Amino acid sequence: MRKTFLTAVAAACLVGSAAAAQDTTSTSSNGTSFRGFRAEIQAGGDRFQSQGTHDHNVAFGGAIGYDGLIGDRIVVGPEFTYWRGRGENNTPGVNGGTVSHKSFNELGAGIRAGYLFNPKLLGYVTGGWVTDEQRKAFTGTATETGFYDHFNTDGYQVGAGVEYSLTDRFYTGVGYKYSNYQDHTARQRLFLSAGVRF
Repeated sequence: MRKTFLTAVAAACLVGSAAAAQDTTSTSSNGTSFRGFRAEIQAGGDRFQSQGTHDHNVAFGGAIGYDGLIGDRIVVGPEFTYWRGRGENNTPGVNGGTVSHKSFNELGAGIRAGYLFNPKLLGYVTGGWVTDEQRKAFTGTATETGFYDHFNTDGYQVGAGVEYSLTDRFYTGVGYKYSNYQDHTARQRLFLSAGVRF
């Protein structure tokens, strides 16, 4: 899965390069600012699911990417994301004690493709691979030994959202992402974003 994740990063970069090449030859007659390099901050609600339960928290993160303009309406390019969640699920052990499962930092790499409804409004979908830092621990009982495991688990991520250009450089948006990890855990998040284009 690690190799797959690195392959996804390389593929994202190749798509970005292709989009950049297309961007240099496409027209800009529609006057949109949705092209070029961008960086944004994100904040919103986070839901970490594991052990048959879930935990809600307010979390934050960010993204960097490149938007290539194909024709007058299609925007496509690579995106790299970071999300800092603190969701923790605590459930009772079979014979007592407590099992605690916590999520920390998530890193992602994928492709974003969108459609310009008008020069200032973009709707988009995303897809790619993610890796999530997690901790799983068991407090133990008089008859069972406790444990502590700190690890990373890979998976896939899909999402969608809309963005609106405030000026030629600054934009804001709202988005949703779903991450599914290899260790049978998952995350959902609904976030607001604010970004700048370079």
